[in-house]
Amino acid sequence: MTSLDREPKSYVVRQGLEHILLELEVGDTVPPERELAARFEVSRETVRQALHELLVEGRIERRGRGTVVSRPKLTQPLSLRSYTEGALLYGRVPSRVVVTWEDLVADDTLATDLALPPKSPVMHLERVLLADGERIGLESTYLPKSRFGDFRQTFDPTTSLYAAIRASGVEFGEATERIETVLASPREAALLESTTAMPMLLMHRKTLDTNGVSIECIRSLYRGDRIAFVATLTR
Repeated sequence: MTSLDREPKSYVVRQGLEHILLELEVGDTVPPERELAARFEVSRETVRQALHELLVEGRIERRGRGTVVSRPKLTQPLSLRSYTEGALLYGRVPSRVVVTWEDLVADDTLATDLALPPKSPVMHLERVLLADGERIGLESTYLPKSRFGDFRQTFDPTTSLYAAIRASGVEFGEATERIETVLASPREAALLESTTAMPMLLMHRKTLDTNGVSIECIRSLYRGDRIAFVATLTR
């Protein structure tokens, strides 16, 4: 009796792929489906499913018509650190691409989240977050214009927003975050150079200063195959 008789074929293929990846370096090409199917004596569909699992986990990535080994995920701490600080902490080079920077009138939901009167003016800053040139996330930040309106003249949106906020004399006090799994819209997937089938991590954050006054409201969408979050819990 062979191992394929004792174990589900998908499990055997997955274990075999794990061993193959251990022998490869970041950027190395993964053997094609046809070769893997012949090696494990299974259908290409079985191989394709195992490769898809590794793709979703961020272990491999598509590059042109081939598949290569991915670099490890960027690990970000759940804290009041900025994206820049978190990336640098793990030896990655952060950068940003500005998508939108506009003035809006807050609707009822946004006004409530920012503790502002209805129809208050707010600034909306949307940026693609990159680490070592790879697109990691899409971040939409909403700021009270009455408090940070001068950022339009003084702030470079390709740099750290948190550093600019701290430089203005505002001290971060606390934040409330909610994280869930979603699928990206076609627009979001295009901006993140991904697909609408790739699971994403959606984070909502509301941040207050040390006096309990609202600083920002953020909606961030992250590629689940390229980033992970870690938190330190204490009593």
